[in-house]
Amino acid sequence: MTAQEVDDHVLGNPDAAVTLLEYGDYECPYCGAAAPVLRRVVEESDGQVRLVFRNFPLPSVHPFALTAALAAEAAGAQGAFWPMHELIFARQERLDDAALRAYAEELGIDGSLVVGDAAQVFGDKVEADFAAGLAAGVGGTPTVFIDGRLWSGRVEAGALRRAIASGPPNGSGPDGRRDPRAGRQRRWSLGVRRAQREPLPEDAQQDDPGDSCRY
Repeated sequence: MTAQEVDDHVLGNPDAAVTLLEYGDYECPYCGAAAPVLRRVVEESDGQVRLVFRNFPLPSVHPFALTAALAAEAAGAQGAFWPMHELIFARQERLDDAALRAYAEELGIDGSLVVGDAAQVFGDKVEADFAAGLAAGVGGTPTVFIDGRLWSGRVEAGALRRAIASGPPNGSGPDGRRDPRAGRQRRWSLGVRRAQREPLPEDAQQDDPGDSCRY
C-alpha cells in the first residue's frame, strides 16, 4: 500500500456540506484536548459537518508523534482508524511501540501490524499529509480549517458552530466546500523542521485562542 492508495480519513457524513480539516500531532496536548470537541461538533451537526484529519507530527520535540501517526494509519488499513485515533489521544502519556500494539489489540485488530517495519509502509501517507500542511501554511498543531478558511479561534464547540453558521468563506466552491486533499504537491522530510512544545495549561480548552504546539 502506498500513500496514493490511502484516502483522507473522514469522520461523519462523507457528503456533508461543511468540512473541518484538522492538522494534528498525536503527542500534542492541545490536539488531545481538541479531539473530543471536534467529534462533538460533527456528531451534533445532523450530518451537515464532516471532519478530515491529517497528520502533522513534530518529532523533534514529540518523540512518539511519528510512531503514533504510523500506528493510526496502519490501524486504518484494518478498518479502525478513528477508534485508534481516539484511543491514542486519550492515552498520550504512553505512545511507545508496546503501548501502541496493546491499544490495537484492545480494539480487536492485529497489534503487530501497527508498529515496526509493518507500519513503515504508511510513511509516505504521513509525509504527504505533512507536506500538504506546509503548503497550506500550517505552523503548529492543532490547525483547523473550515471549508478552506483558517480557524484562528479556540477549538471550542460553540465557537466552531458559530463560525460554521456564518457561511462559507470567500473563494469557496459553489457548494461552499474545498477538496481536503488539495495541496499535496510538496514533500518535506519529517524531522527537518524544528519545534518547541508549549506547556499544557490545567484546562487547555479554556486558555488563549493561540494555544498550540508550534515550531
